[in-house]
Amino acid sequence: DSPLDISNNMAETLNGFTRLFQQEQFNAVLILGDRYEMLAVSIAAVNTRTPIFHMCGGDVSEGAIDDCIRHSITKMSYLHFPTNEDSYRRIIQLGEQPDRVYNYGSTSIDNILHMDLLSKTDAMASVDCTNDSFAVCTYHPVTLEINCIDDIMDSFFDAIQAFPDIDFIVTKSNADQGGKRINALLDEKEQLIENLHVFSSLGVRRYLSLVKYSKFVLGNSSSGIIEVPALHIPTVNIGDRQKGRLRSKSVIDCKDDTDSIVSAIKTALSDEMKTICQNVVSPYGDGNAAKRIAEKCVDTINGKIDLKKKFFDLE
Repeated sequence: DSPLDISNNMAETLNGFTRLFQQEQFNAVLILGDRYEMLAVSIAAVNTRTPIFHMCGGDVSEGAIDDCIRHSITKMSYLHFPTNEDSYRRIIQLGEQPDRVYNYGSTSIDNILHMDLLSKTDAMASVDCTNDSFAVCTYHPVTLEINCIDDIMDSFFDAIQAFPDIDFIVTKSNADQGGKRINALLDEKEQLIENLHVFSSLGVRRYLSLVKYSKFVLGNSSSGIIEVPALHIPTVNIGDRQKGRLRSKSVIDCKDDTDSIVSAIKTALSDEMKTICQNVVSPYGDGNAAKRIAEKCVDTINGKIDLKKKFFDLE
């Protein structure tokens, strides 16, 4: 609910992982992304001289506090695995040595291309959905705009009700400040809105399976930017949480008011957007990221790691 809650979570994470790293003496720790919990894990690693290998650094998400957390983790890390060329360049711009930055793409694309996804019938049955016209949704707090959550969610719910023939399968928010309020509103509105169906989590396989057969994905999750285009499904991306991320032409950005969301959904349902989605090529890799990352981690651990990093200055 509050900044103090977040700080307490971070403090407990920092203490717990410091004890773990001190006890186990790991060769390295592999950290993904930009969550505040991961910042605490990174500090624990730095304090115990545990090398950090960082995935998904260099991205930009201007509407969330994650942005500064992500860049902070980058500066603590020894090895870097960005998911795209833009992020690769930003990490070097932050002063990291180019020979320790490897753009192998996103492991999320690996999941999409290699995971045995559910059939449409099984995916729908897993959430008791009988309407094959459905959308998958996730809405997280915009952590630099948390004072207007209720107003934004009212617009979100009004937009859902504007499409009564579509079922909206919604996964709950994350543990950011404001997430608890969003989840309470979702539980409340599920009882009042007939085409709204709320789940705490769908899990990777069920989530990707439902996305594959959905009409569109709605919300402000990074999944809509990174994973969904690779399944050739349109994304309606609400507000500024993901502002600055590299995106495909299948991503439709809109403001967080009802009219903007409704208009974007209509665009997502258009024949023109269906054609665009069919031809989208993901900028986040070819589906072989995990193997390459694992091999580079092993090679690095078996080599010499010098934590006294030299700052790389751009000419």
